[in-house]
Amino acid sequence: MTRGKGEGSVYKRASDGLWCVRIELPPGPGGKRRTKVVCRREKKDALEQMDALKAELKKHGNLPTRSLTVERWLRKWIDEIAPKEIRPKSYAAYKSTVDGWLIPLLGRHKIDSLNADHVREMFKHIAATPKSQKLRGVDPKDWPEGTVMVGADTAIKCHAVLSSALKTAMREGKATRNVCEMVDPPRKAKVAQGSLTAIQARQLLTHLTTREDCALWSAYILTGARRGELLGLEVDRVSDVLDLSWQLLRITDITTAPADYEYRHQQGTMYLTRPKSRSGTREVPLVEPLRSILALHMQGMTDGLVFTREDGSPWDPDTATRTWAKVLKEAGMPSNVVLHGARHTAVEMMSAAGVSWDDIKDLVGHSTVQMSLDYRSKPDQARLTAAMELNSRMLEG
Repeated sequence: MTRGKGEGSVYKRASDGLWCVRIELPPGPGGKRRTKVVCRREKKDALEQMDALKAELKKHGNLPTRSLTVERWLRKWIDEIAPKEIRPKSYAAYKSTVDGWLIPLLGRHKIDSLNADHVREMFKHIAATPKSQKLRGVDPKDWPEGTVMVGADTAIKCHAVLSSALKTAMREGKATRNVCEMVDPPRKAKVAQGSLTAIQARQLLTHLTTREDCALWSAYILTGARRGELLGLEVDRVSDVLDLSWQLLRITDITTAPADYEYRHQQGTMYLTRPKSRSGTREVPLVEPLRSILALHMQGMTDGLVFTREDGSPWDPDTATRTWAKVLKEAGMPSNVVLHGARHTAVEMMSAAGVSWDDIKDLVGHSTVQMSLDYRSKPDQARLTAAMELNSRMLEG
């Protein structure tokens, strides 16, 4: 008699004396019968395993029929599945995480026996690993004083990538659970993003008038645009507004891009791509003084990128970041304001000018007002003082 889905049987195998559990699973392609068999030395252990398997089957609707190693699944996922679902820039980081951390630390485990303790041990290993590649094969006793360890960012990325891979494994019936949902990733220390004050921003704008690349850095301060948005700005997208519908990125392997990924090749490994969210695609009104700064910079331009290097090639995003640091140093500005800090500076200036947070959100391309609020280095003390004085006057009345 054929057993139905979820029904099980227990028997003692004559060849080795082990007690085996057989669970009927949903039919495979073409109605092919599928079962899962697990063996234990003791009958009571086999019966407990049968109850556990039935519970998993009821919860997930299916069970993997063979034990897959974490390494084998991660290889298949990162090579065949992830490229169709993940943007190329993110894919490179995912693959580096899989090859550099997940497979070496977790690859030997069976995917259905992976547990929260394994993930926690991975976090501990990462936290105890020197950032310097040269020190990783050296006895810890010989590490120099003050050796810097790998940061929490790496552990957080491992947690996210592993979770994504296991979600897909569950969807395909290769795993019955996602252990990343059982353990939280480490928390990283909050580092305040440096930004310029309104006075410092004005001083920097004055200093920039002495530089030939004045227009680029001025645009960052006055618009709050992301790094790649201005580096990828084209002449035909500058009018009464700046159309920030493309961004310039360095992508080493565009062949990994999903079918719906929009991109245009520029030079070498430089590509124009669409922002990853709708809120990132926006038009920023072009007003003074940036209108005049750009008009002077764009004299004679008819097409192509608005901002290029002296030889006409696109700016490499990392080169732009390093050059920004040099500009700040020349101008006597704080050294802790990275290029993304210009975006924070723009938010600070808009807030100080009385621009509503809803408008700030739309201008800088945040998905929520809270994201814009998080860009503040500190609350507007003058505004808070006025509010407290207003409250005091009410009480006096």
